[in-house]
This record gives sequence, structure tokens and C-alpha cells, in this order.
Amino acid sequence: MSDFVLVTGATGQQGGAVARALVAAGTPVHALVRDTGTDKARALQELGVRLVQGDLDEPESLKPALDGARGLFSVQTPDFANLGADTEIERARTLAAAAAAAGVPQIVHTSASGATRTIDEQRWGPFVGHAFRVKTLTEDALREAGAGSTTILRPSAFMENFLAPSYFYAPGSTEKVLVGYDIDVPQAFIAVADIASAAAAAFADPQRFDAVELELAGDRISLRHAAATLSRVWGRPITLPASRDAAIADGLPEVFQQSQGYLSAHPAPAFPEYLRAFDLPVTTLEEWARGVA
Repeated sequence: MSDFVLVTGATGQQGGAVARALVAAGTPVHALVRDTGTDKARALQELGVRLVQGDLDEPESLKPALDGARGLFSVQTPDFANLGADTEIERARTLAAAAAAAGVPQIVHTSASGATRTIDEQRWGPFVGHAFRVKTLTEDALREAGAGSTTILRPSAFMENFLAPSYFYAPGSTEKVLVGYDIDVPQAFIAVADIASAAAAAFADPQRFDAVELELAGDRISLRHAAATLSRVWGRPITLPASRDAAIADGLPEVFQQSQGYLSAHPAPAFPEYLRAFDLPVTTLEEWARGVA
């Protein structure tokens, strides 16, 4: 019986980190990639990852990729060209059906913190309601694949969002954070490496992590405190908008006005204690900042 784990999204942040964590743990990894010739794909190959060409929009490509897999890491990202589309749900259902047909015994799926919340769309807007609904339905799809062990990881906001360029910053800036959060409300953040550590731990112990739904945060910190911490550690000013209205005036996109406004009132329900309960690594924002400085 084969012992490899198939990692989807392997050239992205989460999938790439999971592939590297599994390789470090001595687990054979196959990476599902659309294009085996990209720099990111080749970098994985140099680590010993086997590249498998496939696409979640092409069901027939998934059958050979999953044949003999003992585990599947599942991640789906929004269609940024059409944020109101159901692309994530469709891809999750396609992947789940292929995993079920292949008899994959373990699935670790990454979703989003608070994914199962019910959203008042009249209050917070259609983008927020759709985003959470999509995450709930993708989780349902992977559970229904019927694997012997299924784990749902729910990461909070990535600490890597503080690395410019990212959607946290004003266009062209490496110092001016442009967000619609209440900057004095603590928010949950997670280092991508800690997501990968949680996934690797689940693949190492399927029984312990079966049916676990784990909210992931390494720190809870306000944007004001975060900016001060990053400025001190990195030795350069990381600035915040004077107000939410100022951020909107500076061009904060409506989808972030909605989502970050919602999270200001209802922060992600992820706490570092949840990781500690499973003896998993917990990285604070300051520790992360020092590590990437």
C-alpha cells in the first residue's frame, strides 16, 4: 500500500507549507499542480515532492493523482475574478467525489475560522454572507467523502498578510496598512507554518485527529498593537489609517469594508489555547516578525 499524501494548492501559501512540513516529517508527498514547470513547482520537486499535473476543474485528472494515496490535503481558494461565484464549492465537491471513489482513508481540509457562523447579510453585506456560506459547504463536501479520518482546520488571518505586497497594504506601499478593522479590537492571527504543523500532526495521527474541527490562532492582537510590534521589530514604521472613513477614502475595497467591519464586531473564534491543547506549535506575531525580518 502506498503511503503518500496528495497536497492540493501546493504552490500556494498553505499547500506549499504543508508539503514542506510533511517532507520534513519524512512523509512522501505528491503535489497536485496545474503547471509542473513553474518556479514554485520546481522548488517543491527539489525537496523531493513528486509533481502530479492535475486541475480541480478537470475531474478526470484527479483519479490518477489520488490512486494509492493514504491522505489528502484539501484547500480551495476563491475565484478572485468573481467573488460571488460558487467555484470553491464546485471544486470541493469534485475533489471529494474523486477522493471517495479512490477510497482515500484520510482527509485534512483547511477552511476559515468561524466558517459555520450564520451571517446577517442585510447588516454585513452579501460578500460576507457568501464567503462564510461557501466555507461551510466546502467543509460539508469533504466530510461527506466518507474518509476513515477527516480533520477540519480553520485558520484565522495569516500573519503573512503583513508582508508587503499584500491586500493589507495600500497599493505600492510597504509601510501603509490599509484596512477597515477597528484597530483597537484584538483579532486572531496565525503563521502559515503553524497551519502546516497542525496538518502534519493530523496526518501523523489520523485517529487522534479524526472528526477534529480546530480553530487556529497563534496570537490575538489589535491592529494598533500589531503595527507597533512590527515597527519595533522591523525597524521601520508600519502605519495605520487614521480611521475607517480615512481607509475608505484612500480606496479600501468594498469587500474588505464588509468583511473587516464584520470581524471588528465579531472577531474570529480562534485562540492559541486550542493549538496548545493538541501540543501544537504556537507562534506569536512578534516571534513570527522576528523570524521573517
